[in-house]
Amino acid sequence: MSEITLNPEQLKEILKSAIVELLRENREEVSDLLAEIIEDVAMERAIAEGATTELVSRESIFQLLEPKT
Repeated sequence: MSEITLNPEQLKEILKSAIVELLRENREEVSDLLAEIIEDVAMERAIAEGATTELVSRESIFQLLEPKT
C-alpha cells in the first residue's frame, strides 16, 4: 500500500479547488445558505438592539403604521 503525502501548500491548493468547484456546482444552494445566514445575523442584531431600547406601546406603533391622509 502506497502513502500519499502533501505539503501544506499542495493541500491548500487542493482545498481551494474543491471549494471553488463546490461553489460553482451548487451556486443556488450556496446563495440560499448565505442569504439565510445574513437574515439570522440581522435578526440576532435586531433582537439585541431591541433588548436595550426603550419600550413603546402597541398603540403608538399602530399609529405610525396608519396611512397618512
